[in-house]
Amino acid sequence: MYTSLQLRVTPDIAYDDARLRSHVSQQLQVPASAIHALRLQRRSIDARQRTIFVNLTLEVWLDEDPPEYTFTPIQYPSVTNAPQAVVVGAGPGGLFAALRLIEAGIKPVVLERGRNVRDRKRDIARISREHIVDAESNYSFGEGGAGAYSDGKLYTRSKKRGNVDRILRIFCQHGASTDILADAHPHIGTDRLPGIIEAMRRTIIDCGGEVYFEHRVDALILKGDLVAGVVTQNGKEFQGPVILATGHSARDVYRYLRKSGIEIEQKGIAVGVRLEHPSALIDQIQYHRREGRGKYLPAAEYSMVQQVEGRGVYSFCMCPGGFVVPAASGPGQVVVNGMSPSHRGSKWSNSGMVVETRPEDLDDGLKNFLVEAMNDSEFADSHSDIDDASNPLRMMYLQEALERATWIQGGRRQTAPAQRMADFVNGRLSDSLPSTSYIPGLIPSPLHFWMPKFVTQRLQEGFRAFGRKSRNFLTNEAILIASETRTSAPVRILRHDENLQHVRIAGLFPCGEGAGYAGGIVSAAIDGERCAEALAEWLRR
Repeated sequence: MYTSLQLRVTPDIAYDDARLRSHVSQQLQVPASAIHALRLQRRSIDARQRTIFVNLTLEVWLDEDPPEYTFTPIQYPSVTNAPQAVVVGAGPGGLFAALRLIEAGIKPVVLERGRNVRDRKRDIARISREHIVDAESNYSFGEGGAGAYSDGKLYTRSKKRGNVDRILRIFCQHGASTDILADAHPHIGTDRLPGIIEAMRRTIIDCGGEVYFEHRVDALILKGDLVAGVVTQNGKEFQGPVILATGHSARDVYRYLRKSGIEIEQKGIAVGVRLEHPSALIDQIQYHRREGRGKYLPAAEYSMVQQVEGRGVYSFCMCPGGFVVPAASGPGQVVVNGMSPSHRGSKWSNSGMVVETRPEDLDDGLKNFLVEAMNDSEFADSHSDIDDASNPLRMMYLQEALERATWIQGGRRQTAPAQRMADFVNGRLSDSLPSTSYIPGLIPSPLHFWMPKFVTQRLQEGFRAFGRKSRNFLTNEAILIASETRTSAPVRILRHDENLQHVRIAGLFPCGEGAGYAGGIVSAAIDGERCAEALAEWLRR
């Protein structure tokens, strides 16, 4: 017999299989031996009161075994001799677009500028170990995209855009734990995601698709207002309609589109810092008890948001029990991001702390920043159109300026400038810094002095508000590490709402986070599927 059961239990029951089974047997008034299987559907933690509870929804099988899957796996057909489409980028948008194309009977040819997910790991290690950034293989570029080695969180608010459960089931079909189908904030972990990405690649190839690494797309093949394919850096041509899923850091793509007269526009982004606390302190704050998480609870998460002078100041990509990592995608940059392994067991917890920034904020603020903080004539000469309000790349220029200034302040290496949290709020230099998860190292630096004022002043006020809401959150035990700039794409590639094609170029489907239509692994995957469906419909017509 099968039944569904909702429970509200303490953590020692929720996270101990034997105790949970005993509790379920009492609730159903059956012997424990009658319970053949328990399967988790939903799990969330309620830590609002002194006593912490875990809300569970369970599937229970009594006197019978459960089916092998909690979902029906997709059967992907052979597309060896099918019509062909080009997918540019092997991040979540590109991979899920390729899988959806196969379902629709179309052969995907996936072109990725970086290396495969395993070889890419060595290039990422060199950033921390040798302070060398490979411009084609790093935390942003390579198989799996920016999410592969920067956390693997699968939480999204974009449920109106598509079927989130379908995306999670595809991850499970390729090796993810079915726990992600149950958790309120599902998370695969950077240590496990590469194997799942490789399994997706095998599915694509086994079905007749093609995947090419170290094939950077440098140009579109245009016949009037129709795209007929792409050209890579080594001169190879690949024919077919194009799904452009290059990610939010492919700045060469944005420059190419602008130079070619292909319509793009600037869009708002958020910039700031990585805030790192000791994880034990965050556990104490969030669980409202001195012992913190204790034996059973996971590393605590938080979410902070505050309006300051008409702009949002908020936490982003919170990584409990995680690490701060160097996420530059080229030389002369320092960029920080966060990640967590599946066990979330490090001594630190971090999140991006960022300020909503709009194009109008740059009219005075960016120019002043370039003059006061950078004193960099080389950068100014290469960005001479920075004052042009119609320039669609101005928000990208802000990212580039902040990343270069951070590199200069960090000693022109991947060492990052940093400041204790309370010192930053009070405008004081930090003479020393606490231990950190950031492997390349930190340099004490007055972030409040050299970062753009329209960012730092809002951060300071936001931190004061967060400290009032959450006791002990604003502390000198926490450090700010500069700079967090890659929260989203600074450019939107214009497309129709109905058929998802570019507003002028037929057969071109701008896709995912890099096109300005997603913000994270799941929403990018959803958009990849939508673009594949739109491309298939266009071919049918």
